[in-house]
Amino acid sequence: MKIQQEEKEDYDEVFKLIENAFKDELYTDHKEQFLVERLRKSESFIPELSLVAEIDQEIVGYILLTKIKIINNNSQPTTSLALAPVAVLKKHQGKGIGGNLIRKAHGIAKELNFGSIILLGHEKYYPMFGYEMTKNYSIKLPFDVPDENCMLIELTENALENVNGIVEYPKEFYE
Repeated sequence: MKIQQEEKEDYDEVFKLIENAFKDELYTDHKEQFLVERLRKSESFIPELSLVAEIDQEIVGYILLTKIKIINNNSQPTTSLALAPVAVLKKHQGKGIGGNLIRKAHGIAKELNFGSIILLGHEKYYPMFGYEMTKNYSIKLPFDVPDENCMLIELTENALENVNGIVEYPKEFYE
């Protein structure tokens, strides 16, 4: 398996991959592929953190990390990243592709000097990669979802020390 930065030529294949990966999921609006299209055109997009996994020249997995902010009570922002989405073709799920994409994205994000990542995801999957509940850090997501699904990871030790507040997503998440 090869993991590399997504290129423009990959966009159609990635769109179909995301659609395939989420089509049977219950807790989704099934529009993640459109979110990715909007985020690619946004100021929050970081090309180095839009990654594809390939096996035999077929794109089988995708991950995207985009810039977000954590806004405290004094309206002070702290930059972080949102992981949304990570997707693997149905026929390739359960083979560790998503995990490899997550680890690779963590490494690149750290090299780019990002200190943390926040996500809304499955409470049993993401803790395997070091994610813990945002409520342990007094950080909240801006929508009503169960605490166990709101998670974060510090890529550098104490990156979120003395950071609290509400996550501010780019407008593209709401369109």
